[in-house]
Amino acid sequence: MSDAADASTTDEGAGSKGLSKSLGPVMIWGLGVGYVISGEYFGWNLGLAEGGPYGMLVATGIVSVMYLAFVLSYAELSCAIPRAGGAFVYADRALGRDLGFLAGVAQLVEFLFAPPAIAFAIGAYFQNYDVGVAPEVVAVLAFIVFVAINIRGVSVSAMFELCVTVLAVIELLIFAGVALPKFSWSAFSTDPLPNGWGGIMPALPFAIWFYLAIEGVANVAEEARNPARDIPRAFVAAMLTLLALALLTFFAAIGVAGWEAIVIDPSTGEASDSPLPLALSHVVGADHGLFHLLVTVGLLGLIASFHGILLVAGRAVFEFGRVGYLPAVLGRTWERYQTPAPGLIAAMLVGFVALATGKTGEIITLAVFGALSLYILSMASLFVLRRKEPELERPYRAPGYPVVPAVALVLAVGCFAALVYYNLALFGVFAAVVGVSYGLFKVFGPKPE
Repeated sequence: MSDAADASTTDEGAGSKGLSKSLGPVMIWGLGVGYVISGEYFGWNLGLAEGGPYGMLVATGIVSVMYLAFVLSYAELSCAIPRAGGAFVYADRALGRDLGFLAGVAQLVEFLFAPPAIAFAIGAYFQNYDVGVAPEVVAVLAFIVFVAINIRGVSVSAMFELCVTVLAVIELLIFAGVALPKFSWSAFSTDPLPNGWGGIMPALPFAIWFYLAIEGVANVAEEARNPARDIPRAFVAAMLTLLALALLTFFAAIGVAGWEAIVIDPSTGEASDSPLPLALSHVVGADHGLFHLLVTVGLLGLIASFHGILLVAGRAVFEFGRVGYLPAVLGRTWERYQTPAPGLIAAMLVGFVALATGKTGEIITLAVFGALSLYILSMASLFVLRRKEPELERPYRAPGYPVVPAVALVLAVGCFAALVYYNLALFGVFAAVVGVSYGLFKVFGPKPE
């Protein structure tokens, strides 16, 4: 076992390097759904320009199977090794120091780039009220406010997350209740394959956005009161909740006026980060009171994911700092609240840099590159740990082993290959980030004993 694994499996206790154990199963479910629920509110609609409703539906089906298999398998790792580092800790222990580091970098890319994409969408939603403040300014303010909430304490953060997540789920159900009576198959099927069946592949990263970051549940396992019991239950319940919401939102939004109506903002002629308000405007009109009510509540879905993924991002940075792969200050907690304040602030600063690019779609794709890399290395870790450490206590075991984790692994590899093929330039950016990080790690990182 490497130094990193040793460091991340010792009992840290309370104090400057410990995390508070205060999360129960309902709060963990709230975190799991909250991390992801913004994917129902924006981002996925951009895939319609590639695959149309039919191609995007197939892409969503492929991705849904991958995530269901992944969640059922990943829960085994999170229960056996309940640490804040998540995939980094698993890969380090199973695959060795170097691949463990790469898994950690992939995890950081996902959780550091997803929040600025969501922050952009929060800013875009505020424009429905003509607040006179640029979306970028709203995004920066969102970072400052929610980093402060996360620093205040995990129990406070989780309770806030649970409340806004429940409201966001209710809002999606209300949206579906308003939109589905206006569903038209002819509208849904308008230009169903704008790029033919080949549009399925480039639509995959946007289908992944429906579920991206659900694996963040594993990163709070260290703060669960009973991880062996609560983590797998919360994981599966969150996945099933999100699957139902994704399909409901998909059909309700597109079936009102066709896919182009929720992809292109008619006021700007550009791709929109607000598909649900666009769909609602065709049902009740943009001046209707119900429109403004649902848009206001809809902000909670974005806030839930933004706040929740920031929580995970801070813990991913914390674990890297705790084992010496980042400056030691990032591996410390604020002793008063036992939260990784330095890691959260670092995540915010990276978010500011990403916001400066102004490219939501590209930021989403980079986050997906990180996520798929994490899934591949995590499933490989599961297989290796079953062989290397059969005696490891596993309170929960992946059902259908080895078929279920193999399905997750094969589909993740296939999605990654498709992502590279259709986003070669962005893959170059992702590879450069990973390559430079690895080079710095080899030169300046702690040396194995």
